[in-house]
Amino acid sequence: MRSPIRLERRLEQPKWLNWAVPLISLVAALVLGAIVLWLTGKNPIDVYHRIFERGFAGKQAFSGALEMATPLAFTGLCAAVAFRMGLINIGGEGQFYMGAIGAAWVGIAVSGTPTGITIALMCLAGMVFGSIYAAIVGILRAKFNTNEIITSLMMNYLAGILLNYLIFNSKSYWRNPDSPQFPKSKNIAARADWNTYKIFGIEMPIAFLIAMLAGVAIWFLYKRTRFGFEVSVIADSPKAARYAGIRTSSTIVIVLALSGALAGLGGAADVGNFRGLLDAKGLQMAGYGYTGIVVAALARRNPITTIFVAIFIGGLTKAGYSLQGPDFPSGLVGTLQGLILFTAVAGEILIKYRLRTNVSRAGAVVA
Repeated sequence: MRSPIRLERRLEQPKWLNWAVPLISLVAALVLGAIVLWLTGKNPIDVYHRIFERGFAGKQAFSGALEMATPLAFTGLCAAVAFRMGLINIGGEGQFYMGAIGAAWVGIAVSGTPTGITIALMCLAGMVFGSIYAAIVGILRAKFNTNEIITSLMMNYLAGILLNYLIFNSKSYWRNPDSPQFPKSKNIAARADWNTYKIFGIEMPIAFLIAMLAGVAIWFLYKRTRFGFEVSVIADSPKAARYAGIRTSSTIVIVLALSGALAGLGGAADVGNFRGLLDAKGLQMAGYGYTGIVVAALARRNPITTIFVAIFIGGLTKAGYSLQGPDFPSGLVGTLQGLILFTAVAGEILIKYRLRTNVSRAGAVVA
């Protein structure tokens, strides 16, 4: 028996859906979260009010949201860049680690170099390390047609193993020899410490400004250049792209390398602007790469929107950390992020397809 409801692909996508569906998805996630809270005996309005106060209300709270949003902006851009071509890069987590390793290496090595040059070198090292690591996934996809979801996910674990080895299981360049009992990384040089500016009383990390510039640059690349046009053609129809003479294989590698470079830049920002060392345990507990997928999905792969969504998710996460206690559900923030991803994916389906009923057709047959 046929279902009375079916999905029909839209020939044209109304522009209002591009902003309405993400907004509806977010509201739906909050409603579902409220239902979960109510079922567990919590007052949803009270919980959401406390999250808003700790995550967004006031200059201090918003400064914390920007701090948490900075790495999420980079990993969100990492995922969005790949999604624009139909590639699903789950490896932002590992590429973030590799960028942190490269930036920490530079930050430890420099001593008398001016701060501006040091920051530029750390950014470059993070991007190179992240892009090379992601390019491996691209080469495997382009040359051997391997599934980039599986390979990028597995490489996250390899990067985590390498991170642990450098700090806990070896006497590497990164490990601090003065702390044999409690292994940790060397601190980066004082001149390698990135600045934080106060704008209207709000602390603005320089890394967040870099993320904003990266978002604008990616938007321009995809909207105003021939490369961006080729990426969109490949995403719509790989066969048509090959027929038009577009080099699909090399473009796949370039896009994934660019995606990894953005995640690696986030790793450099984490070392330079926040931690001041290569924190192997802290990086793996944070899970920035996986949360970045939620950011990119809710932003619908738009680089500019990704920055604003990162602020929202950053404030939500920061509030969850500050409210952690016996009277606050410990898994609420993770649950909300999962619901946001679920509703965002469902909303993406409604953008591409419309719901149709088979009632009229069934009536015609009966008649």
